[in-house]
Amino acid sequence: MSFYVYLSGEIHTDWREEIQRGADAAGLDIVFTAPVTDHDASDAAGDHLGKPDNGFWRDHQSSKVNAIRTRTMIEQADLVVVRFGDKYKQWNAAFDAGYCAALAKPYITLHSEDIVHPLKEVDAQAQAWCTTTDQVVETLRYVLKA
Repeated sequence: MSFYVYLSGEIHTDWREEIQRGADAAGLDIVFTAPVTDHDASDAAGDHLGKPDNGFWRDHQSSKVNAIRTRTMIEQADLVVVRFGDKYKQWNAAFDAGYCAALAKPYITLHSEDIVHPLKEVDAQAQAWCTTTDQVVETLRYVLKA
């Protein structure tokens, strides 16, 4: 039986691939899903619906189209990993974590120690806080093979 893990958050590093490689090396039966990680494509997700008059409505339109994927994959996941990177504010990741909490969907946060304080509410609802992708893989290994 496959375990479904949704990889939410930061899109500017290869953390998703690191987790996938680690899970493969550990022989874990996991199906990974993720949001669209091409920033330009995500921003343009709703462009086919017509050109809005301003940026707010373009973002609004595209966020709704992106939400079809995000909500569906979070709801189908057994576990969600939410990555907060160092360079950008990932408001969408915080939203995904809140959505998980509202659904009682288990999630792990992945971020450095220097942003513990601003993420205290997000971390308080998480089942684990990891600082490295290796810790995420080890948590997954434990959950699936203990």
